[in-house]
Amino acid sequence: MPPPFTLDADGATLTVRVTPKASRSALAGVVPLGNGSTALALRIAAPPVDGAANAEVVRFVAKQLGIAKGKVTIVKGETARVKQVRITGDPAVLAATLQALAAG
Repeated sequence: MPPPFTLDADGATLTVRVTPKASRSALAGVVPLGNGSTALALRIAAPPVDGAANAEVVRFVAKQLGIAKGKVTIVKGETARVKQVRITGDPAVLAATLQALAAG
């Protein structure tokens, strides 16, 4: 199964599948997508109203990676459950951190 992220010179792009209105924000493992790729499943406590869930996705991913929220942005899928999250930073450091995150 391929990892749910890709690396480039400026950072990484992480694919996440979001379930809003969970009892608490948490990682839920790596799930396969229909196109042969994978996504990191996130349960998010915020409801999908007025961007609250998207803001919580950014906050939660930044917290899990130990980086500033300003380095995490949603670049695709603002209104969908499957989102592309852009993470700016050193690709070598991000690779190790994202691999550990995906491993659970």
